[in-house]
Amino acid sequence: MTLLIAVTACPTGVAHTYMAAEALLTAAQKKGWSIKVETQGASGVENELNSSDIENADMVILTNDVSIKNEDRFTHKKIVRVGSNTAVRHADKIMVKIAENLGIV
Repeated sequence: MTLLIAVTACPTGVAHTYMAAEALLTAAQKKGWSIKVETQGASGVENELNSSDIENADMVILTNDVSIKNEDRFTHKKIVRVGSNTAVRHADKIMVKIAENLGIV
C-alpha cells in the first residue's frame, strides 16, 4: 500500500492549512492510499508525524507557503512541494503526479 505523509502550513495558519490537509486526505483516499497529514497552524502543530511515519512514507508532500518547522526530518525522502492553494484546488492532480513519480499505474 502506498503511504504518503504531508505537512500543511499557510501564512495565517488558519483556513488554507486545514483546507489543504482535507483536500490531500480526500484525494489520497480516492486512490486507495494511506496518508497522514501534520498541520502547522495558528494553534501549533497538530497530528505530528513521528519517526515511524516518516521512515515508512513513500512520498512527502509539503504545502509550505511559510517555513515548515523541523523540515530537516524529511531530508532522506522524496518530497513534493506545492502551495496550499494548489493543494486545495488540485489535490487530485498532485496524486497523479505522485503516482507517476512512484511508478504506480
